[in-house]
Amino acid sequence: MVASRDEVFSKIQEVLTDALGVDDDEVVASATLQDDLGAESIDFLDIVFRLEKEFSIKIPKGELFPDDILSNPDNVDGDKMTPEGLAQLKAAMPHADFAEFEKDPLVAEMPKLFTVNTIVNYVENKLSATA
Repeated sequence: MVASRDEVFSKIQEVLTDALGVDDDEVVASATLQDDLGAESIDFLDIVFRLEKEFSIKIPKGELFPDDILSNPDNVDGDKMTPEGLAQLKAAMPHADFAEFEKDPLVAEMPKLFTVNTIVNYVENKLSATA
């Protein structure tokens, strides 16, 4: 049986609370991992590990949190993502909401794509693919 969205959210809330040392009430769907919950780069590895364990899924490197898109000079023009870079990022992260980001795709704003809701969407997709 596939877990409901509420069940997935609740487990992710637990994972993030444990990994980041934040309170349950801080882990809301719209919370960003870095700005709102204080995640640092090392925390992303811990979060992936904990999600794999909690949901019995495999998360390939860079799939949940793409890390190589910005290193390609064709994807970045100054402080903004190029249309090609944005398209590549959207293809890599179908689980993220790009509505605000694509209006002004500043590289510095990319961390705002990594929300609790992004993780819930990702895990739901993974679970339904394995069901």
